[in-house]
Amino acid sequence: MKTLQNFTKTKLVIIEDEPLAADRLQKQLEKLAIETEVLVVLESVSQATKWFKQNPAPDLVLSDIQLGDGISFQIFEKQLVTCPIIFTTSYDEFAIRAFKVQSIDYLLKPVKQEELERAFHKFQAQQKVALAPWEEFQQKIGLIMNQIEPTKGQYRERFVVKQADQLIPVSTNEIAYFFTRNDWVCLSTHAGKQHIIDFKLEELGEMVDPKLFFRLNRQFLAAASSIQKAHNHLNGKLKLELHPAPEDEVFVSREKAQGFKSWWEG
Repeated sequence: MKTLQNFTKTKLVIIEDEPLAADRLQKQLEKLAIETEVLVVLESVSQATKWFKQNPAPDLVLSDIQLGDGISFQIFEKQLVTCPIIFTTSYDEFAIRAFKVQSIDYLLKPVKQEELERAFHKFQAQQKVALAPWEEFQQKIGLIMNQIEPTKGQYRERFVVKQADQLIPVSTNEIAYFFTRNDWVCLSTHAGKQHIIDFKLEELGEMVDPKLFFRLNRQFLAAASSIQKAHNHLNGKLKLELHPAPEDEVFVSREKAQGFKSWWEG
């Protein structure tokens, strides 16, 4: 492999919510011939958004895609990042293929040293010419977002979830409901399988078809096909029976009861 040529120290920002992955990446950066300086490691969309608003742009960003409070493209959409980006990700293959032909590079976790070096060769080559204007970069991000997030009038057909050390797709029509438990958001399939998912219920409500899913309360976003019965309860509330049966009782408030009935009737 070619030796990376030294030039002005490259200032980096790492966006990564897994401490072990961030530490490993920093150690790999130290092995590069190019001199780098990690300005900060950011662990969430909200933290990164705040940092980029308050600090000058770095030379390069190394970013994971799935973070605890959303996906990193939410940062880039706000036009806060004007420098090149290399993705270090475990994201689903479809999104990776879309990005591979659109930007500097992606590095599939666990990141290999030789792949990191190749990515920096691409970065160095880009520095020899004028950087693409923001409008072009925004188009690249838009193409990726179309692959992994719904645009107006379009809704998710599947979600990619972690299962042990694998990523597996779950079709939206397999999902009975989304629910919160402690600090986690999970989905339950009609077959009774449960998976943690990296979105908030508020975000999921915008990703799924509102004709098929209804936000019952703060804890549940359910598919019509999962709702078996509704019982009148105290103070105008409704008590629902879902299948598969969740651990917690599910209620719809008096304020939402009429809207729920209208939705359930179709």
